[in-house]
Amino acid sequence: MMALATVKPIEAPKEKPEEFVSPPNIITTPCDPWPRPYYLEDGLRKVRPYHFTYNTYCKQRWRGRELLDIFATEFRDRPQEYYKDAIECGKVVLNGKKVSSVRQIVNNGDIISHTLHRHEPPVTARSVGVVHEDNDMIVINKPAGVPVHPAGRYNYNSIVEIMRAERGHGWNPLPCNRLDRLTSGVMFIGKHPKAAEKLTDQIMARTVKKEYMARVIGEFPEGDLICDQPVMQISPKLGLNRARASGKDARTIFKRMAYYPPKEMTNGVDSEANDARSEQEKMRDSKMAWKSKRGHSIVRCLPLTGRTHQIRVHLQFLGHPISNDPIYSNQRVFGPSLAVGDARSDEDEDIIAKLSKMGKSEVAEATEYHNDMMEEYNKKKAEKLTGEKCEVCDTPLYSDPGPHELGIYLHARRYACQDGKWDYETPLPEWALPPPGTDGPTVTTEETDPMALVDDNGQPMLNGDSSSVNSQIKHQKPLWTMPG
Repeated sequence: MMALATVKPIEAPKEKPEEFVSPPNIITTPCDPWPRPYYLEDGLRKVRPYHFTYNTYCKQRWRGRELLDIFATEFRDRPQEYYKDAIECGKVVLNGKKVSSVRQIVNNGDIISHTLHRHEPPVTARSVGVVHEDNDMIVINKPAGVPVHPAGRYNYNSIVEIMRAERGHGWNPLPCNRLDRLTSGVMFIGKHPKAAEKLTDQIMARTVKKEYMARVIGEFPEGDLICDQPVMQISPKLGLNRARASGKDARTIFKRMAYYPPKEMTNGVDSEANDARSEQEKMRDSKMAWKSKRGHSIVRCLPLTGRTHQIRVHLQFLGHPISNDPIYSNQRVFGPSLAVGDARSDEDEDIIAKLSKMGKSEVAEATEYHNDMMEEYNKKKAEKLTGEKCEVCDTPLYSDPGPHELGIYLHARRYACQDGKWDYETPLPEWALPPPGTDGPTVTTEETDPMALVDDNGQPMLNGDSSSVNSQIKHQKPLWTMPG
């Protein structure tokens, strides 16, 4: 007979339970002042200096880099010497702990904390206008010069914090679309996450049509004009973008609404009798290529893609930049031609070096600053370092911005759902109206509506037929090629 033996079943090795890994330590701001420390002065909303701690996770492009190198290359607010001292004395810490060296490597998952005495730049004292409000959403008319979210030098002087201050500390505004700090116009603020998510998805899916107004130098071409020059980010630190063949796809439709020649021109022709410029001023102007583009145009813009600074870059490329744009209409940075038709990269380093001085040792000079009608006071009053320092933290102090620096002539006038369920718009901004004593449109008309040039799928439909797009681009091609 066979003997039977009892065999114990083989047990599978037990898996160790996943251990909970605590997130890195962070530093918290010493206080959260309420009411917010606002005060109004000289048409500006100002914030009294206060202590604050920035906390930020390591971004992908920071991984494997030294801590001081990140601050020196990514942040423009203060000189490298400040950041070196802040790291060494513990104002900047990694995962809640002081580092042993400014060369400390930052890795994925790390949290950088920076505690400082914060000085916010002033913004316009204009209130946040309400275009529409219901239980889910607030549609606002954003003032120019105010950033949407706290970022960089701005915290309480942001749309989110200004609206929170008006509606209560516990209220959480949820922006659904993004406008540049210098741009004004239509913005959507969700009252709860579900509403914000729904509209954000619509915008990301490109089922929302957007129309902007711009005031540009010179006589913009009549007719329907498409620019499809790709756009590339050149310097994240300075917020500089350029037209580049290797950039991201970008397409904008432009349609001129009005052209206003300068006062010394009669029926569009220069009149020597009306030209009040001195011989010295005429000689100066002859050296500025953009000066030959007399007067200004009001242009309606329909971006079909959403690249950063897309409209501003395309208008510069076409030779008609926004006249008070401190970046793309700045001859100190781009030279007298203002980089019309320029898609080269061989001068990028020089452009970045020049632009980095603006607002520091030099005043940013857009072409609008050369306008003889601008008061001498506004030409001189501009934001730059004063040479003084804060008594509390030794931070270099800036002067107040001039009225001409609080925004640019770019306004998000209208947002409309592609299926026609909703449509919100604002009146024309003041700068888009005819100059005093001049006839011109004070409201938009169907004849100049760029939205009429797009079909239900968001595709251009010039001359009533989307097949005409290619021929239209070829017709406008000379505007987009490098001069000479």
